[in-house]
Amino acid sequence: MSGHSHWATIRRKKGAADAKKGQLFTRLAREIVLAARDGGGDPSANTRLQLAIDRARANNMPKENIERAIKRGTGELKEGNAIEEVYYEGYAPNGIALIIFAVTDNRNRAVAEIRHVLNRYGGSMAEAGSVAWQFTRSAYFSLPRTNVDADKVFELAVEAGASDVNIEDELIEIIGPVESFNEISKALKQAGIHPEEAELRMIPNNEVELSPEETIQVLKVIEALEDLDDVQTVYSTLSISDEAMAQLEAA
Repeated sequence: MSGHSHWATIRRKKGAADAKKGQLFTRLAREIVLAARDGGGDPSANTRLQLAIDRARANNMPKENIERAIKRGTGELKEGNAIEEVYYEGYAPNGIALIIFAVTDNRNRAVAEIRHVLNRYGGSMAEAGSVAWQFTRSAYFSLPRTNVDADKVFELAVEAGASDVNIEDELIEIIGPVESFNEISKALKQAGIHPEEAELRMIPNNEVELSPEETIQVLKVIEALEDLDDVQTVYSTLSISDEAMAQLEAA
């Protein structure tokens, strides 16, 4: 997974992810709405909501926007159409499997736009269930290795239920079963460790490594999908090699 995390970091540094601040705020607000709807409006009792709020604050989302999104989620504020979480399955070029997570108030619009992007880049939609078996829904955390004791993080994560801890030169990734999410979050928080990413994520069971040129071709499809207003996240079976990463950084 580290290749995808590094690629996301590159996008942020180049400003691509924040190019449309309004779009970013919309996505962050949707995360808060869904978290509050599913687990209540008290962040101290709702880990998913606390993380969504932290992410919104880190991106300088105004306080009133955050509070309004919480009230929308709890039903205190009736504003706009009802939104729902939807997963679509598809393929990028070169046989790379995709799961596309959307949050939308219009399923017909969302699926039409996703299909259009996939077709334009040489991919295709897939039938429900034909791709999902290639992924496992898991708790996922990532944090920079700087200023933390990697061995301590490893011990905390494993004791809290993590099944895998990947320690690299610049990044630590923690993966565990869905039911371990709250315990890992709590353990990190109590140790004063604040992950950059903390979420439930679709982790590929097996990744496919392509040539750098083919890798960049697939990442262009993923980037185009993530630029759609209704799309929150795209998961894939792509493995990003060091060579492909070097080309991305140089681009």
